[in-house]
Amino acid sequence: MIPLQLEELRRLDLGAVDVAGAEVTGVTIDSRRVEPGDLFVAVGAGADFVVDALDRGAAATLVPDDPFAALAAIATLVRGRSSARVVAITGSTGKTSTKDILAALVAPQRRTVAAEASFNNELGIPLTLCRLEPDTEVCIVEIGMRGLGQIAAACEVVRPHLGVVTGVGPVHLELVGTIENVATAKAELLHAVETGGVGVVPDDAWLERYWPDDLDLRRFGPASVRAFEAHDGGARATIAVGEREVTLDVPFTARHQAQNLAAALLVYDALGLPLERAHEGAGAIAFSRWRGDETPLPDGGLLVNDCYNANPVSMRAALEHLVARAAGRRTVAVLGTMAELGPGAPRYHEEIGAFAAELRIDALLAVGEEARNYLAGGLAETSWAPDADAAVPLLAELRRPGDAILVKGSRSVGLERIASNIG
Repeated sequence: MIPLQLEELRRLDLGAVDVAGAEVTGVTIDSRRVEPGDLFVAVGAGADFVVDALDRGAAATLVPDDPFAALAAIATLVRGRSSARVVAITGSTGKTSTKDILAALVAPQRRTVAAEASFNNELGIPLTLCRLEPDTEVCIVEIGMRGLGQIAAACEVVRPHLGVVTGVGPVHLELVGTIENVATAKAELLHAVETGGVGVVPDDAWLERYWPDDLDLRRFGPASVRAFEAHDGGARATIAVGEREVTLDVPFTARHQAQNLAAALLVYDALGLPLERAHEGAGAIAFSRWRGDETPLPDGGLLVNDCYNANPVSMRAALEHLVARAAGRRTVAVLGTMAELGPGAPRYHEEIGAFAAELRIDALLAVGEEARNYLAGGLAETSWAPDADAAVPLLAELRRPGDAILVKGSRSVGLERIASNIG
């Protein structure tokens, strides 16, 4: 982290400060991760661990009056002293995966800081910025949202040079009401890009009304993926980047990730990095956990663990991927509730059930109250469980040796408990 003097933090008047050193060289909200020189910001119950943080070598501890405001103020100081190019990524689907891909591509070319996992909220965004070092050249920030105005507020701290919208779809409808409002919220990032910056956006004509007129917009979409040949352990992808094409060997097999690769390559190019060297980082692409993790099963089957989150767009992509990876094996979809869809939730779940039937998925296990609506899709072999724990024995009855199994649902359903019992 770009060092901050303790006196600077005192002047911010963010709360109760306990000082043990002269300067801060890192920020954490987890006392177990404290390293010498860190500032420990006690969020919530963290106030009980101030002494522990000091014992571990913290330069100072802060019990803030307002944790979000405190972290934002500290991150603003750090961001203001960095010369790094800042890339901010948002979107209804694929933002974490796009961040993971971009970080892998850029790292061999530039000293890079990227958000950990899904650090994309009022805590995660400033923690990412507080990892900026004096020599950092590129910083990749992920920005999530739960309502209008939140992305704009985050951008006041992030101050992006490049903004990426990976897609706009039916997510957070319980909170923002319409897909149009989702698009408005995501466009807040593009309106915040600094003068002379670049926006990378999906090639979707109806969304154009939300994008700023004075921004250099570069587009990606299904047509950007010129070829994609999957094999065990990876794929060869040919991607259009402006007027050029790039062919890369990548360690993932999901075709829908190739569109995220296309978005990442547009950013890579906009950063002025050499496309002919993109292959140097492509092999190091590693997605955050539970995003299509593939595990061969002892009985000859395959587990696709995509249980980090779900919405109608990502659910369709995951089901298509299951069929592609099954390679003739019997397919079983364990689908949890898709949360925050508002009044239209039953219809969205029914449509996914019908899509599973259209794909000829062999068996479906629905998990969660709203997930009952998947069963209206017409599949012959179905089952329902109220929660993840109840689903474990039902799946044991439903599956057969050699099955290809997809596990996917919103975080609130906790389907990782099911995935961990498949073996």
